[in-house]
Amino acid sequence: MNIDMIDAAAARLTGHARVTPLLSSPFLDAVAGRRVLVKAECLQHTGSFKYRGARAALTALPDGTRGVLACSSGNHAQGVALAARELGLAAVILMPQDAPRVKLDNTAALGAEVVTYDRATTDRDAYAAELAQARGLELIHPFDNAQVIAGQGTVGLEIAAQTDARDADVLVCCGGGGLTAGVALALNARAPGLRVRPVEPEGFDDTAQSLAAGRIVPNPARAGLCDAVLTPAPGKLPFPILQRLCGHGLVVTDSQVLAAMALAQDRLKLVLEPGGAVALAAALFLPDAVAGDTVIAVATGGNVDRDVFRRALKEG
Repeated sequence: MNIDMIDAAAARLTGHARVTPLLSSPFLDAVAGRRVLVKAECLQHTGSFKYRGARAALTALPDGTRGVLACSSGNHAQGVALAARELGLAAVILMPQDAPRVKLDNTAALGAEVVTYDRATTDRDAYAAELAQARGLELIHPFDNAQVIAGQGTVGLEIAAQTDARDADVLVCCGGGGLTAGVALALNARAPGLRVRPVEPEGFDDTAQSLAAGRIVPNPARAGLCDAVLTPAPGKLPFPILQRLCGHGLVVTDSQVLAAMALAQDRLKLVLEPGGAVALAAALFLPDAVAGDTVIAVATGGNVDRDVFRRALKEG
Protein backbone atom coordinates (compact mmCIF):
# COMPACT_ATOMS: atom_id res chain seq x y z
CA MET A 1 0.00 0.00 0.00
CA ASN A 2 1.30 3.45 -0.93
CA ILE A 3 0.23 6.92 -2.02
CA ASP A 4 0.53 5.97 -5.70
CA MET A 5 -2.31 3.46 -5.27
CA ILE A 6 -4.45 6.12 -3.60
CA ASP A 7 -3.72 8.63 -6.37
CA ALA A 8 -4.66 5.99 -8.97
CA ALA A 9 -7.89 5.25 -7.12
CA ALA A 10 -8.66 8.98 -7.01
CA ALA A 11 -8.26 9.17 -10.79
CA ARG A 12 -10.70 6.29 -11.29
CA LEU A 13 -13.18 7.89 -8.88
CA THR A 14 -13.10 11.33 -10.52
CA GLY A 15 -16.55 12.16 -11.86
CA HIS A 16 -18.14 9.34 -9.87
CA ALA A 17 -17.50 9.80 -6.15
CA ARG A 18 -18.56 13.09 -4.59
CA VAL A 19 -16.01 15.47 -3.13
CA THR A 20 -17.65 15.88 0.27
CA PRO A 21 -17.46 19.15 2.21
CA LEU A 22 -15.45 19.95 5.33
CA LEU A 23 -17.95 21.71 7.59
CA SER A 24 -17.71 23.78 10.77
CA SER A 25 -19.98 25.39 13.34
CA PRO A 26 -19.15 27.89 16.10
CA PHE A 27 -21.57 26.00 18.33
CA LEU A 28 -19.57 22.78 17.97
CA ASP A 29 -16.36 24.73 18.55
CA ALA A 30 -17.81 25.96 21.85
CA VAL A 31 -18.69 22.42 22.96
CA ALA A 32 -15.24 21.08 22.09
CA GLY A 33 -13.21 24.07 23.24
CA ARG A 34 -11.35 24.15 19.91
CA ARG A 35 -12.10 24.45 16.20
CA VAL A 36 -13.96 21.36 14.95
CA LEU A 37 -13.99 20.47 11.24
CA VAL A 38 -16.34 17.71 10.09
CA LYS A 39 -15.66 15.77 6.89
CA ALA A 40 -19.23 14.95 5.82
CA GLU A 41 -18.88 11.52 4.22
CA CYS A 42 -22.51 10.91 5.16
CA LEU A 43 -23.21 12.95 2.00
CA GLN A 44 -21.32 10.49 -0.21
CA HIS A 45 -23.27 8.25 -2.62
CA THR A 46 -25.20 5.57 -0.67
CA GLY A 47 -24.80 7.65 2.48
CA SER A 48 -21.27 6.64 3.46
CA PHE A 49 -17.61 6.68 2.46
CA LYS A 50 -17.85 3.02 1.47
CA TYR A 51 -18.77 3.83 -2.13
CA ARG A 52 -15.21 5.10 -2.65
CA GLY A 53 -13.54 1.82 -1.77
CA ALA A 54 -16.18 -0.24 -3.52
CA ARG A 55 -15.86 1.53 -6.86
CA ALA A 56 -12.07 1.69 -6.59
CA ALA A 57 -11.92 -2.08 -6.06
CA LEU A 58 -14.45 -2.97 -8.75
CA THR A 59 -12.77 -0.79 -11.38
CA ALA A 60 -9.49 -2.59 -10.66
CA LEU A 61 -10.94 -6.05 -11.32
CA PRO A 62 -9.72 -7.98 -14.38
CA ASP A 63 -11.76 -8.06 -17.57
CA GLY A 64 -14.21 -10.93 -17.66
CA THR A 65 -15.18 -10.76 -13.99
CA ARG A 66 -18.67 -12.30 -13.69
CA GLY A 67 -19.73 -10.64 -10.49
CA VAL A 68 -18.77 -9.77 -6.94
CA LEU A 69 -19.60 -10.81 -3.40
CA ALA A 70 -19.25 -8.61 -0.32
CA CYS A 71 -19.92 -9.07 3.38
CA SER A 72 -21.16 -6.06 5.33
CA SER A 73 -23.56 -4.80 7.98
CA GLY A 74 -24.82 -2.36 5.38
CA ASN A 75 -22.59 0.50 4.22
CA HIS A 76 -20.02 -1.53 2.29
CA ALA A 77 -23.00 -3.54 1.05
CA GLN A 78 -24.65 -0.50 -0.46
CA GLY A 79 -21.39 0.85 -1.87
CA VAL A 80 -20.64 -2.43 -3.65
CA ALA A 81 -24.25 -2.79 -4.82
CA LEU A 82 -24.24 0.67 -6.43
CA ALA A 83 -20.78 0.34 -7.96
CA ALA A 84 -21.67 -3.09 -9.35
CA ARG A 85 -24.89 -1.77 -10.89
CA GLU A 86 -22.99 1.14 -12.49
CA LEU A 87 -20.41 -1.25 -13.94
CA GLY A 88 -22.87 -3.92 -15.07
CA LEU A 89 -21.72 -6.59 -12.61
CA ALA A 90 -23.83 -8.98 -10.56
CA ALA A 91 -23.56 -8.48 -6.79
CA VAL A 92 -24.30 -10.83 -3.90
CA ILE A 93 -24.13 -9.26 -0.43
CA LEU A 94 -23.79 -11.24 2.80
CA MET A 95 -25.40 -9.26 5.65
CA PRO A 96 -26.17 -10.01 9.33
CA GLN A 97 -29.82 -10.69 10.09
CA ASP A 98 -29.84 -7.87 12.67
CA ALA A 99 -28.48 -5.21 10.31
CA PRO A 100 -30.58 -2.01 10.26
CA ARG A 101 -33.64 -2.45 8.08
CA VAL A 102 -32.82 0.67 6.07
CA LYS A 103 -29.48 -0.88 5.05
CA LEU A 104 -30.98 -4.25 4.14
CA ASP A 105 -33.72 -2.61 2.09
CA ASN A 106 -31.41 -0.14 0.34
CA THR A 107 -28.94 -2.85 -0.64
CA ALA A 108 -31.69 -4.90 -2.24
CA ALA A 109 -33.15 -1.81 -3.93
CA LEU A 110 -29.78 -1.18 -5.58
CA GLY A 111 -30.10 -4.52 -7.34
CA ALA A 112 -27.95 -6.78 -5.17
CA GLU A 113 -28.97 -10.24 -3.99
CA VAL A 114 -28.97 -10.10 -0.17
CA VAL A 115 -28.06 -13.25 1.79
CA THR A 116 -28.41 -12.96 5.59
CA TYR A 117 -26.61 -14.79 8.40
CA ASP A 118 -26.57 -14.94 12.21
CA ARG A 119 -23.49 -13.03 13.35
CA ALA A 120 -23.47 -14.87 16.72
CA THR A 121 -23.19 -18.35 15.21
CA THR A 122 -21.67 -17.90 11.74
CA ASP A 123 -18.05 -17.32 10.76
CA ARG A 124 -18.75 -14.50 8.31
CA ASP A 125 -15.46 -14.60 6.45
CA ALA A 126 -15.52 -18.39 6.03
CA TYR A 127 -19.12 -18.27 4.81
CA ALA A 128 -18.29 -15.46 2.38
CA ALA A 129 -15.29 -17.34 0.93
CA GLU A 130 -17.38 -20.49 0.51
CA LEU A 131 -20.22 -18.62 -1.17
CA ALA A 132 -17.87 -16.70 -3.49
CA GLN A 133 -16.19 -19.91 -4.64
CA ALA A 134 -19.51 -21.69 -5.16
CA ARG A 135 -20.93 -18.81 -7.25
CA GLY A 136 -17.73 -17.94 -9.13
CA LEU A 137 -17.67 -14.40 -7.72
CA GLU A 138 -14.83 -12.07 -6.78
CA LEU A 139 -14.82 -11.43 -3.01
CA ILE A 140 -14.57 -7.70 -2.19
CA HIS A 141 -13.60 -7.60 1.47
CA PRO A 142 -14.70 -4.43 3.30
CA PHE A 143 -11.21 -3.64 4.65
CA ASP A 144 -8.74 -6.46 3.91
CA ASN A 145 -8.46 -5.42 0.26
CA ALA A 146 -5.70 -3.12 -0.97
CA GLN A 147 -7.86 -1.43 -3.62
CA VAL A 148 -10.63 -0.80 -1.09
CA ILE A 149 -8.12 0.83 1.25
CA ALA A 150 -6.81 2.94 -1.64
CA GLY A 151 -10.31 4.14 -2.45
CA GLN A 152 -11.01 5.05 1.17
CA GLY A 153 -7.69 6.91 1.22
CA THR A 154 -9.15 9.49 -1.16
CA VAL A 155 -10.95 10.91 1.89
CA GLY A 156 -7.50 11.82 3.22
CA LEU A 157 -6.47 13.45 -0.06
CA GLU A 158 -9.55 15.67 0.12
CA ILE A 159 -8.95 16.60 3.76
CA ALA A 160 -5.37 17.63 2.95
CA ALA A 161 -6.62 19.84 0.13
CA GLN A 162 -9.56 21.33 2.04
CA THR A 163 -8.02 22.45 5.33
CA ASP A 164 -5.40 25.02 6.24
CA ALA A 165 -4.69 23.12 9.46
CA ARG A 166 -1.28 21.50 9.46
CA ASP A 167 -1.04 20.45 13.11
CA ALA A 168 -4.20 18.63 14.17
CA ASP A 169 -5.65 15.27 15.12
CA VAL A 170 -7.85 13.64 12.49
CA LEU A 171 -10.37 11.35 14.18
CA VAL A 172 -11.72 8.48 12.09
CA CYS A 173 -14.57 6.09 12.91
CA CYS A 174 -12.87 2.71 12.90
CA GLY A 175 -14.21 -0.80 12.30
CA GLY A 176 -11.82 -3.06 10.43
CA GLY A 177 -9.47 -0.13 9.79
CA GLY A 178 -9.62 0.26 6.01
CA LEU A 179 -10.69 3.91 6.07
CA THR A 180 -8.38 4.75 8.96
CA ALA A 181 -5.41 3.15 7.20
CA GLY A 182 -6.19 4.80 3.86
CA VAL A 183 -6.60 8.26 5.40
CA ALA A 184 -3.39 7.79 7.40
CA LEU A 185 -1.42 6.85 4.28
CA ALA A 186 -2.80 9.81 2.32
CA LEU A 187 -2.15 12.36 5.08
CA ASN A 188 1.30 10.98 5.82
CA ALA A 189 2.19 11.76 2.21
CA ARG A 190 0.31 15.06 1.72
CA ALA A 191 -0.11 16.63 5.20
CA PRO A 192 2.12 14.81 7.69
CA GLY A 193 1.24 17.21 10.53
CA LEU A 194 -2.29 15.80 10.55
CA ARG A 195 -2.25 12.84 12.95
CA VAL A 196 -4.85 10.10 12.47
CA ARG A 197 -6.55 8.58 15.52
CA PRO A 198 -8.98 5.63 15.28
CA VAL A 199 -12.20 5.99 17.29
CA GLU A 200 -14.47 3.13 18.42
CA PRO A 201 -17.49 2.61 20.70
CA GLU A 202 -17.00 1.38 24.24
CA GLY A 203 -17.03 -2.41 24.47
CA PHE A 204 -16.08 -2.79 20.80
CA ASP A 205 -12.61 -1.25 20.90
CA ASP A 206 -10.65 -4.08 19.30
CA THR A 207 -8.44 -1.63 17.38
CA ALA A 208 -7.56 0.40 20.50
CA GLN A 209 -6.80 -2.81 22.39
CA SER A 210 -4.76 -4.18 19.50
CA LEU A 211 -2.68 -1.02 19.16
CA ALA A 212 -2.02 -1.03 22.89
CA ALA A 213 -1.03 -4.72 22.87
CA GLY A 214 1.05 -4.53 19.69
CA ARG A 215 -0.88 -7.44 18.18
CA ILE A 216 -4.41 -8.08 16.91
CA VAL A 217 -6.78 -8.59 19.85
CA PRO A 218 -10.29 -9.73 18.81
CA ASN A 219 -13.62 -8.79 20.35
CA PRO A 220 -16.49 -11.27 20.54
CA ALA A 221 -18.96 -10.78 17.68
CA ARG A 222 -22.21 -9.29 18.98
CA ALA A 223 -24.69 -6.55 18.21
CA GLY A 224 -24.46 -2.98 19.47
CA LEU A 225 -25.66 0.55 18.79
CA CYS A 226 -22.82 1.43 16.40
CA ASP A 227 -23.36 -1.41 13.91
CA ALA A 228 -21.29 0.16 11.13
CA VAL A 229 -18.03 -0.17 13.09
CA LEU A 230 -18.59 -3.46 14.91
CA THR A 231 -15.94 -5.85 13.62
CA PRO A 232 -14.37 -8.81 15.42
CA ALA A 233 -10.83 -7.46 14.95
CA PRO A 234 -8.84 -4.99 12.87
CA GLY A 235 -7.94 -6.26 9.42
CA LYS A 236 -4.62 -7.90 8.65
CA LEU A 237 -3.83 -5.39 5.89
CA PRO A 238 -4.82 -2.21 7.75
CA PHE A 239 -3.33 -3.09 11.15
CA PRO A 240 0.39 -2.68 10.30
CA ILE A 241 -0.46 0.70 8.73
CA LEU A 242 -2.31 1.75 11.88
CA GLN A 243 0.63 0.66 14.01
CA ARG A 244 3.06 2.69 11.90
CA LEU A 245 1.06 5.87 11.31
CA CYS A 246 -1.73 6.24 13.89
CA GLY A 247 -1.82 7.30 17.51
CA HIS A 248 -3.50 5.19 20.15
CA GLY A 249 -7.22 4.54 19.78
CA LEU A 250 -9.98 6.59 21.38
CA VAL A 251 -13.17 5.12 22.87
CA VAL A 252 -16.57 6.80 23.30
CA THR A 253 -19.77 5.76 25.06
CA ASP A 254 -23.15 5.21 23.42
CA SER A 255 -24.52 8.27 25.23
CA GLN A 256 -21.73 10.41 23.77
CA VAL A 257 -22.49 9.01 20.31
CA LEU A 258 -26.20 9.84 20.60
CA ALA A 259 -25.37 13.36 21.78
CA ALA A 260 -23.02 13.83 18.80
CA MET A 261 -25.76 12.69 16.43
CA ALA A 262 -28.17 15.24 17.91
CA LEU A 263 -25.61 18.05 17.71
CA ALA A 264 -24.75 17.20 14.10
CA GLN A 265 -28.42 17.50 13.20
CA ASP A 266 -28.96 20.68 15.22
CA ARG A 267 -25.81 22.55 14.18
CA LEU A 268 -24.77 21.14 10.80
CA LYS A 269 -28.09 19.73 9.55
CA LEU A 270 -26.38 16.38 9.03
CA VAL A 271 -28.03 13.02 9.66
CA LEU A 272 -25.47 10.60 11.12
CA GLU A 273 -25.80 6.96 12.05
CA PRO A 274 -24.26 5.90 15.38
CA GLY A 275 -21.20 4.27 13.82
CA GLY A 276 -20.70 7.35 11.66
CA ALA A 277 -20.76 9.66 14.68
CA VAL A 278 -18.13 8.09 16.96
CA ALA A 279 -15.32 10.34 15.66
CA LEU A 280 -17.41 13.47 16.16
CA ALA A 281 -18.31 12.25 19.66
CA ALA A 282 -14.61 11.98 20.50
CA ALA A 283 -13.91 15.44 19.05
CA LEU A 284 -16.66 16.98 21.17
CA PHE A 285 -16.49 15.07 24.42
CA LEU A 286 -12.89 13.86 24.87
CA PRO A 287 -11.07 17.22 25.05
CA ASP A 288 -8.09 15.92 27.02
CA ALA A 289 -7.44 13.13 24.50
CA VAL A 290 -7.10 15.46 21.51
CA ALA A 291 -4.14 17.75 20.79
CA GLY A 292 -4.00 21.13 19.07
CA ASP A 293 -6.34 24.04 18.44
CA THR A 294 -8.15 22.20 15.63
CA VAL A 295 -9.61 18.71 15.44
CA ILE A 296 -10.96 17.08 12.28
CA ALA A 297 -13.65 14.40 12.57
CA VAL A 298 -14.70 12.16 9.69
CA ALA A 299 -18.48 11.68 9.81
CA THR A 300 -18.50 8.39 7.96
CA GLY A 301 -22.15 7.53 7.41
CA GLY A 302 -25.78 8.56 7.71
CA ASN A 303 -27.75 5.35 7.13
CA VAL A 304 -29.74 5.26 10.35
CA ASP A 305 -33.08 3.69 11.15
CA ARG A 306 -35.73 6.23 12.12
CA ASP A 307 -36.24 4.79 15.61
CA VAL A 308 -32.53 5.08 16.40
CA PHE A 309 -32.43 8.65 15.08
CA ARG A 310 -35.47 9.59 17.16
CA ARG A 311 -33.70 8.13 20.19
CA ALA A 312 -30.65 10.29 19.47
CA LEU A 313 -32.74 13.45 19.18
CA LYS A 314 -34.57 12.59 22.40
CA GLU A 315 -31.62 11.47 24.53
CA GLY A 316 -28.90 13.61 22.97
